[in-house]
Amino acid sequence: MGYQAGQQPDNDIRPSVVAGRFYPASAATLKLTVQKFMEDAAPVQVKNPLAIVVPHAGYIFSGQIAADGYRQAANHSYEVIVILGTNHTSGSFRKISIYPGDGFSTPLGTAMIDKDVVKALLAADSDCVLDRSLHQQEHSVEVQLPFIQVLFPEARIVPVVIGTPDIDLCSRLGEALAKCLKGRRALIVASTDLSHYPDAETASDVDHKTLAAMEKLDPALLQKVTQTQMKRAIPNLHTCACGEAPILAAMSAAKAMGASDGKVISYAHSGDVSIGERDRVVGYGAVVFSTDPGSASVKEPDPAAATGPDAPLTDADKIALLAFARETINRYLTTQTVPMARGIGPGADQPRGVFVTLKKRGNLRGCIGRMIPDKPLRELVGTVALQSALEDPRFKPVTLPELKDLEIEISVLTPMTPVPGADHIVVGRDGVLIRKEGRSAVFLPQVAPEQGWGRDEMLDHLCLKAGLPRGSWKQGAALSTFQAIIFSEGDFKSAS
Repeated sequence: MGYQAGQQPDNDIRPSVVAGRFYPASAATLKLTVQKFMEDAAPVQVKNPLAIVVPHAGYIFSGQIAADGYRQAANHSYEVIVILGTNHTSGSFRKISIYPGDGFSTPLGTAMIDKDVVKALLAADSDCVLDRSLHQQEHSVEVQLPFIQVLFPEARIVPVVIGTPDIDLCSRLGEALAKCLKGRRALIVASTDLSHYPDAETASDVDHKTLAAMEKLDPALLQKVTQTQMKRAIPNLHTCACGEAPILAAMSAAKAMGASDGKVISYAHSGDVSIGERDRVVGYGAVVFSTDPGSASVKEPDPAAATGPDAPLTDADKIALLAFARETINRYLTTQTVPMARGIGPGADQPRGVFVTLKKRGNLRGCIGRMIPDKPLRELVGTVALQSALEDPRFKPVTLPELKDLEIEISVLTPMTPVPGADHIVVGRDGVLIRKEGRSAVFLPQVAPEQGWGRDEMLDHLCLKAGLPRGSWKQGAALSTFQAIIFSEGDFKSAS
């Protein structure tokens, strides 16, 4: 039985080394973080999971995909959970390291090790050794523990670090695991991220090939696919799966335990979250190996499906975007993580510039936007909502207690259109961007009416905002206009 938070067993316990970095250091915050991810997790899609593949990056980037994987097993009761970790720390280690102590601690307490399974593994596979050094700074095992402690508090663990993705080494381990876990209520967790550091589009292409190979439950095929991808000399692609060895071992074990196939549950990369950038990303996937027959893959969304410039943004989409903006701010302030943009219609898939405006009792409290979108609207709303709350240089960062007093307004922008002069600007209809002498500034369409400005007065204030003298718009300035779909929480209060 696991120890609860606050209890300190007098045993050989490996302390947490990434609390406060990869996940929250506060027990209450960490538990809330896991619970929030689980609330948003993908629905159960398999009946009898034997092994799951989940990421091990910082929770703010990969926690939701990890929760999607754990959700597939959350309705089951396990005696033992084997965590197959990635070797990030020792390039010379070529065996399989099992932690020789009694347990691993996190802010949630201590997860105790199943010594019987450890003993059986050491006897069944000569590649397995007791080696503390591989675990001392390794995060890939540790970051799985909070999910396990919240979802399976009675389970014991077997922490394993596989030295290298040698297919024979991993196959022997998989067969040994199947033998040692026979008759036990057991789950295997393979801890891995996917592609490292290409741009978002490349990562998605590479990762979906890797995930498709995982579904085949064929270790040799997976290794062939990853090797083929690496031979393409893709810019900034450092690896297709940093935990390839855990995946190989989990596949071998699952097959020996009767698994019939694999199923991709979800996929994302670090650029998909509100704080992520898309020019250099890491990929994450949740995969389940189970005895369920005929599971089908989660398909990559069709980028041409209802995402063109005429895709409608419905009232339901607007309500969902406002709720997502609020939850992004709230989640960051409470857990230092962010939600993923889910449950929003296809109208939010298109790339559109967007501003998020925060008002407190009618007064401006923050407003930041992005004119040129680098990600779909659904994701960009979260990005600029967080920036409006925390990074507007005119205001102090928003605090959690005042969030309830804020009203959120979203302005979804049309593309910019250069205009030859001020007489082409219609106050109340057009937002305006001015560029001159290396300076620029923008006003949303609603700013001038809210301030009671006419066109010329609005342009004078726009010049001042850009750090230019009044009247600078009259000569040598580049002016562009745009329109906006503007909606706020107040617009839908009667509907709620």
